[in-house]
Amino acid sequence: MSDRPNVYAGVPLDRAALRRKNEDWLTQAWLSPDARVLPVWQTRSFVTGPADAARAVLVPPGAGLEGVPIFLGLLGEDPIFAVDLSIAESPESLPGLEGLGRFEDLRAVGPLMPEGEGALCAYARGMAWWNARHRFCGVCGAPAASAEAGHVRICTDPACATHHFPRTDPAVIMLVHDGDRVVLGRQSRFPPGMHSVLAGFVEPGESLEETVAREVMEEVGLSVTDVRYQSSQPWPFPSSLMLGFTARATSFDIETGQDELESAQWYDRAFLRDHSPSEAFRLPRRDSIAHRLLAEWIAAG
Repeated sequence: MSDRPNVYAGVPLDRAALRRKNEDWLTQAWLSPDARVLPVWQTRSFVTGPADAARAVLVPPGAGLEGVPIFLGLLGEDPIFAVDLSIAESPESLPGLEGLGRFEDLRAVGPLMPEGEGALCAYARGMAWWNARHRFCGVCGAPAASAEAGHVRICTDPACATHHFPRTDPAVIMLVHDGDRVVLGRQSRFPPGMHSVLAGFVEPGESLEETVAREVMEEVGLSVTDVRYQSSQPWPFPSSLMLGFTARATSFDIETGQDELESAQWYDRAFLRDHSPSEAFRLPRRDSIAHRLLAEWIAAG
């Protein structure tokens, strides 16, 4: 396992979780001249600069930044918040934001942002997305109020009062190989030419190793052994944690399920090392753990 964090991991904050229950401290932190806000609008991040060198823009709390603050943590001693401005029609024209930047899809600019800034934007995006989609109690349907600086939502019906916490869906993503070959598949929703390693969500009652074996069998009909963890990656598109593995195949005839992949086949390491990306064949985007799994496997041969 490499110590290098994947893209969107390594948020450069002290999350200061114990501060989230201290309403007095949170109020003073919001009013502090050192406080900064990372705005989010319809899951888009507020950035400046060209697309291939975008930088996150943090602004002081102020005019136009209406919304429930989500406390992200401390950058040094400075409190950092996120605010979801999705109800605004023209957020870039708000008094506190005008002329400072623009809202971009993180998937478009995140891979080229400085490591910590991309991670911070991903954290803010994930928290804003969860709060926006859990405004009502999933148990009884009553409104759910924000609590603990946006990290909990509590049912407002006293008879229920269920506490809801931010959800992260675990998914395994695995590079299946037989030594010098690797299995790559393609889904119909992929961009033209893109092929990737296999992946799937963890089901209740499964270990991660069992999920790897089940998903590989379901997607390409192969049995595997020697399942090894590589690294993980928060993937806030919308709310997954990707858990990266390698696995060695013990059978070799690929059979794709009708409900799984559009196509799948074995690829030689030498081909992947020497190929030039094209509309016919290319590897996953650079910010994905799939790309890292492949890059490290190719380099190891």
